Amino acid sequence: MALDPGLAPHLATKLLRRPGLSVTTTLDTAIQRAAIMALGRQLIGLGETRARDGAVIVLDNASGNVLAYVGGVGGHSTAAQVDGADAPRQAGSTLKPFLYAAAIEAGYLTAASILDDSPVQLDTASGLYVPQNYDRGFKGPVSARSALAGSLNVPAVRTLLLVGVDSFRDRLFDLGYQGLTEDGDYYGFSLALGSAEVTLLEQANAYRTLANGGRWSPLHLRTDDETITARAIVDPVAAWIVSDMMADPGARARTFGLDSALRLPFWAAVKTGTSKAMRDNWCIGFTDRFTVAVWIGNLEGDSMRAVSGTSGAAPVWREIMLALHRDHPGRQPPRPPGIEAR
Repeated sequence: MALDPGLAPHLATKLLRRPGLSVTTTLDTAIQRAAIMALGRQLIGLGETRARDGAVIVLDNASGNVLAYVGGVGGHSTAAQVDGADAPRQAGSTLKPFLYAAAIEAGYLTAASILDDSPVQLDTASGLYVPQNYDRGFKGPVSARSALAGSLNVPAVRTLLLVGVDSFRDRLFDLGYQGLTEDGDYYGFSLALGSAEVTLLEQANAYRTLANGGRWSPLHLRTDDETITARAIVDPVAAWIVSDMMADPGARARTFGLDSALRLPFWAAVKTGTSKAMRDNWCIGFTDRFTVAVWIGNLEGDSMRAVSGTSGAAPVWREIMLALHRDHPGRQPPRPPGIEAR
């Protein structure tokens, strides 16, 4: 399908390395336009004093084809040439699904395990580390399911103590987060809360790995990109259970309410994240067929004002998901053998 480079200027800059070069991408014109419109509408609605920039990636889960690549939409941006889809930004809570998957895979937790959401102080080389929840409150004993779905910070740090910082860093690197080149001590316990910098493109493919039962393969931006056999990174049982936790509207109700932008009229697993000082806002999720990743923030690094996970990126994610599944509602992937419901 012919695609005007002006419809994907950031990708055109990324792929067109010399004058006169012609490249056939995997983008779908209709999906690209839908993503641009959804992001543009949301940024207009938020207003330039709250957030100026955003980016969207849409993936086909089966093939790894990038169907939409929106690095920004201009508007009131003060850094419109910067590719928001491939710029390193702080991950916030979006790394938590991979942490819980690692703990479930190792047998440390089940979805029903009880974690203590109460104040904790951890000795580190640089002094005491005292993690806080987003709302500065504590919920007491909570299930791992509720802790992940409700994005609670203290239970995530307690889970990292079980998994180990080095093991978690290694898992994230294997999932394609190529910017995590330091050892675990460099990131410390805050890695559970997404202190590392990642790109939207990396985020989308890592979540696609969960959608594909824990099997990772590289993305395709060009139709002639080599197809590489997927390799198993996350145990399929752990991937399925974590996906089920992220798709549970009841489990996230305490934090997000029952009728937030994260709830769709069909099955979808989703996670939001907000980085330190409100600089980055993420919403990434998948169905059986597509993965959609959205980032909203300010590319110059200044903080947003009054923008949360469900008011910033989530409405864009929801609008795109509804458009993608207009004729074919999302379905939960089949349950792999070895899972016991109790």
